[in-house]
Amino acid sequence: MRLTMQRIGVLTSGGDAPGMNACIRAVYRAGTRYGLEVYGIKNGYAGLIAGDMKKLERLDIANIIHLGGTVLGTSRCEEFKTLEGREKAEIKLRERGIQGLVIIGGDGSFRGGNLLSLETGIPIITIPGTIDNDIPGTDFSIGFDTAVNIALEAIDRIRDTAISHGRLFFVEVMGHSSGFLALESGIAGGAEHLILQNSKEEIDILCERLKDMFARGKRHAIVVVAERDRPGCSFDISKTVSERLSMDSWVCVLGHTQRGGSPTARDRILAAKLGVSAVIGLIEGRSGVMVGELMREVVYQPISDVIGGRQDLDPRMTKLSKIISN
Repeated sequence: MRLTMQRIGVLTSGGDAPGMNACIRAVYRAGTRYGLEVYGIKNGYAGLIAGDMKKLERLDIANIIHLGGTVLGTSRCEEFKTLEGREKAEIKLRERGIQGLVIIGGDGSFRGGNLLSLETGIPIITIPGTIDNDIPGTDFSIGFDTAVNIALEAIDRIRDTAISHGRLFFVEVMGHSSGFLALESGIAGGAEHLILQNSKEEIDILCERLKDMFARGKRHAIVVVAERDRPGCSFDISKTVSERLSMDSWVCVLGHTQRGGSPTARDRILAAKLGVSAVIGLIEGRSGVMVGELMREVVYQPISDVIGGRQDLDPRMTKLSKIISN
């Protein structure tokens, strides 16, 4: 393995995701393993522009593998979207002698990193870290599995109350414009129905199914709703269904509770694999790529092929959800 770099940086950007700390740890461990100095950049791109960074030491990454959130902090930085902002970031990187950058985040973070790399020539590798799992080019993003399990735990608890009181519950999960969280947590939680697209047709189907279920003697039901681009949409759905079927219903919006918490083993292992692979990629001379995992194999893909895209739901999984919810 050829080694031309001596100093790299790592930052987390955008929404936090469980497993980011495990990934920071992996970047540090891999960097020092190959003789690099690793700098942690605080508060995402805002910290990069401000030059808020420090050389990481072993104690900085000790006992963080199990922690949710990100010890480096994160932010959404409007200034970095401007050429002037990115020029300030370049100056700070050059001043510190940072020769390569690892960025952990989602689509917006990738866009910024890609522009910075193209404009400055500084090698950059991105790592998908988002609970939405909406980044193409990788089977899973860091944080997704943990968010699914957090949603699943909530669904299991709500089911206890639903059974005890004979109630209809709508459980809304996050996921931004994708429905991955709703699909997997709904299947694992045994939901009676999933709303992955909030459309009139979906509501019509749901009402018919609920009418049939309760006519056959069922006393409770849980409907998992994907928030898509309308957080809180489950309240409108609940009202429509209640009025149409003349029955009461309850809503539970899980919201940001799905972002926190200790990452699962699956997320920690994925974070370790992608963090180490990002460092190796920089050492090998790669730049302007995202490192992901497809069918358990590490892959590098141009960031330009990833940004603006979306990962579609697996039709086999949606079919599975319909079969087992009957």
